[in-house]
Amino acid sequence: MRIIGLTGGIAAGKSTVSRRWAEHGAVVVDADQLARQAVAPGSPGLARVAERFGPGVLAPDGSLDRLALGNIVFADAAARKDLEAITHPEVWRLAQQAFDRAEAADPGAVVVYDVPLLAEARDSRPIRFDAVVVVDAPAAQRVERLIAHRGLPRDEAERRVAAQASDAERLALADHVVDATGSLADTLRSADEVWRRIVD
Repeated sequence: MRIIGLTGGIAAGKSTVSRRWAEHGAVVVDADQLARQAVAPGSPGLARVAERFGPGVLAPDGSLDRLALGNIVFADAAARKDLEAITHPEVWRLAQQAFDRAEAADPGAVVVYDVPLLAEARDSRPIRFDAVVVVDAPAAQRVERLIAHRGLPRDEAERRVAAQASDAERLALADHVVDATGSLADTLRSADEVWRRIVD
């Protein structure tokens, strides 16, 4: 089994690439889904988040109010670090379980770990990847995508992009780069080329 780390800044096109690779037979493990499991209602992770950030980050039904939490952590780097210290170890644990299941089902599987914060978590990651792929689109372009496709105000889009690792920090991790600066067809073509290099 091979484990490929797939990362990219917000609105770079990482989900497009992971979907494409799933069509090629990859087993995709989505870190965002694991992060939701890590703070699911009734979980120790959610209890720790509420303890650190207060009851205002909980919805009336007891689930995590992601918007309220996001407003805190995207505006405060120290708060974001505290959140990561709570959630990252649990996400890695859940990821390892997913990798173990994939290997049990198919020892020759190519597993793609779709993880947006790989650069940010590089010092704490317990998993060694066979390759790291960065989906690359410059920060200014990603800001415009957040405004156009997600309806974010410009200041919020800029804050979210700035809260993540820089383009240079992500690219420093890359064994391969998918160019996502052009059209969807161009991005898929680049994704296909990188996939062929990985599996050949």
